[in-house]
Amino acid sequence: MEDSKAACLYCNRTSDQIPLLMLEYKDENYWICPQHLPVLIHEPWKLASHLPGIEGVEGASHKH
Repeated sequence: MEDSKAACLYCNRTSDQIPLLMLEYKDENYWICPQHLPVLIHEPWKLASHLPGIEGVEGASHKH
């Protein structure tokens, strides 16, 4: 992430607006807010424009 201020990779809100969680992907650090963490967990392909290569990652399933 090249931006000087950390921001949610989905909604672009900063830590001045909402808590942020850091994640590492392909040796890069990214930030996501708790509201959009379910997107990362269940529909990671929706983040493909921000996380290149995540298209092939399957979302979590709650089927037992």
